[in-house]
Amino acid sequence: MTDVIIVGGGLAGLFNAILLNRAGLKVTVVERKSYPMHRVCGEYISNEVIPFLSSLDINLDELNVARINRLEVTAASGIKLSQKLDLGGFGLSRFSFDNFLYQKALAEGVNILVNTRAEDISFVDNHFEVLTPGSAFTAPLVIGSFGKRSNLDQKLKRPFFYKRSPYLAVKFHLRMDFPTDLIQLNNYKDGYCGVSKTDGDRYCMCYMAHRDDLRKYGTLQALEENVIRKNPYLDEIFRNAEFLLDKPEVINEISFEKKAPVDNHILMSGDTAGMIAPLCGNGMTMAIHSAKILSEKIITHYKPGSFNADKRLALEQDYTYTWNKQFAQRLWVGRQLQRLFGNDNMTALALNTLKRLPSVAQYLISKTHGQPFA
Repeated sequence: MTDVIIVGGGLAGLFNAILLNRAGLKVTVVERKSYPMHRVCGEYISNEVIPFLSSLDINLDELNVARINRLEVTAASGIKLSQKLDLGGFGLSRFSFDNFLYQKALAEGVNILVNTRAEDISFVDNHFEVLTPGSAFTAPLVIGSFGKRSNLDQKLKRPFFYKRSPYLAVKFHLRMDFPTDLIQLNNYKDGYCGVSKTDGDRYCMCYMAHRDDLRKYGTLQALEENVIRKNPYLDEIFRNAEFLLDKPEVINEISFEKKAPVDNHILMSGDTAGMIAPLCGNGMTMAIHSAKILSEKIITHYKPGSFNADKRLALEQDYTYTWNKQFAQRLWVGRQLQRLFGNDNMTALALNTLKRLPSVAQYLISKTHGQPFA
């Protein structure tokens, strides 16, 4: 019998699967798409994950990552703040990384169902049932790693789903002349856009914009021309870069509302548990770290054949406490920093102030990152 069903095969889902499988548990991953795939993501990972990846025998050099140690933040007025990243990070596309982890999980014996949509999750008599088209799967534990926003959130009646978000996110892959060690965060009216190198000869450009601006201008291209390209650094990229995807990846209603790490007894991981503001560049890092935390808690509390309601409650409480201790402040800081951007005048004022106070700028950057973990 399956011990754990993981709904969603992104970073959090795949890392949970690998770790739990290595601990001897029977794991099934349900993923609605097939690998390799593109996902809306800034594709930057903080170096805090390196000791952990090394413990799993994941060699970043073999993945041809881009090493990133500089940050630039720009305003539509042309003002630019430059900072060295003390901890730094690396660029790696989801197309490459998710597929690498998928192949690794398969090789280690994880059962992964691709092109399979989880339609509903129910909890009855201390067991879960996960419904897919034509099938039903049961297990004592379910991990929810189904991303930023899903129809499952609605079926589970998660409160954040009903608080409509005005933001959409769009991702491109580019080929262009741009520093390989730099992540650039470019601001404009009602949004911002991250640009950095990934693996191979690709750069990731991922922007967030307001749906009212899209409605006003009608198309993404018109939105880009009338809002996003008002930032001169972005205008230069749009004019000179080669766009590599047939069409961009798009997600509507990006939500930064608080979420619960445990909901309806489902153990949430990655963006499903809580999403940091994209300007902090730490979504992938948090997904990886949250998977490590959750898998460790499951291994501690769960024993096949003897998992009762009291043990489930202890697992849920332990995971919730540890998740909040590790991530709650980072999410709060991200929400506060996001308020500084999206308004041209406020962004310019913030950048001019931080240019005069580099130690404050460095402190704010550090509060969006964690410490290295193994």
